Amino acid sequence: MNSKSVISLKNASIFQHERCVLKDVNFDIAEGEFVYLIGKTGSGKSSLLKTLYADLPAKKGELSIADYNLRTIKKRDIPMLRRKIGIVFQDFQLLYDRNVEDNLYFVVDATGWKDKSAMSKRIDEVLTQVGLPQKRKAMPHQLTGGEQQSIAIARALLNDPAPILADEPTGNLDPETTNDIMNLLKDICAKGKTIFMATHNYNLILKYPSRIIKCDEGIVIDKTTSQQDYKTTR
Repeated sequence: MNSKSVISLKNASIFQHERCVLKDVNFDIAEGEFVYLIGKTGSGKSSLLKTLYADLPAKKGELSIADYNLRTIKKRDIPMLRRKIGIVFQDFQLLYDRNVEDNLYFVVDATGWKDKSAMSKRIDEVLTQVGLPQKRKAMPHQLTGGEQQSIAIARALLNDPAPILADEPTGNLDPETTNDIMNLLKDICAKGKTIFMATHNYNLILKYPSRIIKCDEGIVIDKTTSQQDYKTTR
């Protein structure tokens, strides 16, 4: 059974402003797939992710995500694209002047939800999915780092995104909490979500093996998981 392609790049080049950082990029990521994005600092990983959520323009080749053509997308359509993509950052990016519930209400309100009852129900659903329904009224500073990242993942799930793009989501977490977040992401993936995750964590890839896409000296290589593969990136 062929799964639908959620992310697709064909003969694409990735630019950081005017500088080409990756060329001849070709890969497809299917619905329900978990894929690591690896490479040295400065290899183009973040630029690739930023291009996928239209923070950087797609200038060359064919690039699509969640049924949007990134070469032809209009600026006015970018907010709609981002409703179909879940984005998780290393530093959580919660709003620290409001509680968990209001952090999540901020997103659903900003993305066009009108029905207050439906909004509340969806917030309950995503908090339950990440195992933190009891933290609805907590302020971010009252949460551990792992709980804050779990809330950030709940936020990414609110609009039922096609893929989740995760940029070093465990980078600020201790090993035990990292395992908790990885188990959460793997569980979300097992339920049909596509996860495309940038990481530098070698042990993580060995413990949770999956497909690897590697940025290396201006090109992108599709690799299988092995200790040898990862060591060449460091």
